[in-house]
Amino acid sequence: MKVIKLTARQNKIIELVKENQPVTSGTLASMLGLTRAALRADLAILTMSDILQARPKVGYVCSKKNSDNALYDYIIGIKVKDIMSDPVVVTEETTVYDAIVTLFLNDVGTLFIQNNGLLIGAASRKDFLKIAIGNTDIHKVPVGIIMTRMPNIVFIEKEDSAYLAAQRIIDHEVDSLPVIERDFQDTKEVYKIVGKVSKTNITKLFVNLSENE
Repeated sequence: MKVIKLTARQNKIIELVKENQPVTSGTLASMLGLTRAALRADLAILTMSDILQARPKVGYVCSKKNSDNALYDYIIGIKVKDIMSDPVVVTEETTVYDAIVTLFLNDVGTLFIQNNGLLIGAASRKDFLKIAIGNTDIHKVPVGIIMTRMPNIVFIEKEDSAYLAAQRIIDHEVDSLPVIERDFQDTKEVYKIVGKVSKTNITKLFVNLSENE
């Protein structure tokens, strides 16, 4: 059986729950100096893995079940392709203003930038906020100026596990990952963007597992 490797933060959450159970997500966030939103993916993973149990109106407690159970295998077996959604993409020539409009109309946290269908960058709400509060004319500046460029984009592939996607979102503190397919142009490896996995996708997975339990 493949053993899930927990992060230092997830192990700390387990320790705090053991010491204070039942404990709410708000209390845990306060103990760790984080927001509840920042803990959401960690708590979803620990609950899906049956390490913690969420009790409505009470809080989180440690599961009395052995954590090495069939649920681990089930979670690991869920693929990125099973939970991914369509990415919201723009080109690098798109103005920052138009990109912001696209961001909010689609209610997403990150836009992915492509060139001829190939992933070349990403821009988050924080990137847009930084330039919007300055004196820059966002109607003239292209999004390519503010985006994070490849190869500095953390991505995932369709056949990877949903657990790996959640782990990368947590480790790199991003709200979503592009799902890519590898290709070659001449001898250069390039990446086609075919989807995305966000914190929302992971949370929906958690909810669906709970409903189908």
